[in-house]
Amino acid sequence: MKKILLSAAAFVLLTGIIKAQQTQGKVVYNRTVKLHFSFTGMAGGMESQMPSSRTDKYELTFGNNQSIWRQAEPDNSDDGGPTFGGNGMQIRMVVAGANDVLYNNFNTHKRVEKREFMDKTFIVDDTISSLQWKMAGETKTILGHNCMKATAVRVSKRMSVNMDNGKMERKEIDDTANVVAWFATDIPVSAGPSEFQGQLPGLILEMDIKDGDQTYVASFLDEKADLTTIKEPTGKKRYTQEEYKKERDKMMEEMQRNNPGGNRIIRMN
Repeated sequence: MKKILLSAAAFVLLTGIIKAQQTQGKVVYNRTVKLHFSFTGMAGGMESQMPSSRTDKYELTFGNNQSIWRQAEPDNSDDGGPTFGGNGMQIRMVVAGANDVLYNNFNTHKRVEKREFMDKTFIVDDTISSLQWKMAGETKTILGHNCMKATAVRVSKRMSVNMDNGKMERKEIDDTANVVAWFATDIPVSAGPSEFQGQLPGLILEMDIKDGDQTYVASFLDEKADLTTIKEPTGKKRYTQEEYKKERDKMMEEMQRNNPGGNRIIRMN
């Protein structure tokens, strides 16, 4: 009888610990992207005038087994960033999709994106997918939380932007990237930066994609969240990922035909 009572007490204690774990909150991340430019048939020195990286802030709000991901409010009203170039050629860097929203439901594995492209809003339906993760057996502390290291390989497509004789060309190329994630073992929520939702058994607080080509580092973590902000984006017309890509490419081709020269805007997608 004594042994049974001890086991029951241990069970109650364990249940209390699980209930005390954080299951909602808000995270602010710094996303840093390395920039790679290639200019052909243009004045020399253009590459040296371009920045080597760009850092922007993003917010993740999670709770009730759902999450919402969006870009944080800029520190100032200038969302265009600096302008580079010369000899009649100007390139202005902006971050595409400053008003984009990514919603995830971990119960139904549903993923919905609100994407803005060339003044048009798209609602894109998809499902949450996950990489094949391996636990690396390493730990470190991030924002006061014990985090475990996990690694994976992502095989995907990415957009390459090139300038060829004053003409902007975009093309989709194969991309294989090593991914390193650090997730909090005491926050059992399968959320994280950008598309890395539903991936690991804890909140991802830091990520490195392709040996530093893109990094996410949590700079702030609040234990409470305004759960009313976690809403699925809605719209009259909805698209699949393939339908959205076809529509986007068609719009880009039309823009190129209507504006073959002059100022250029390089967008990061």
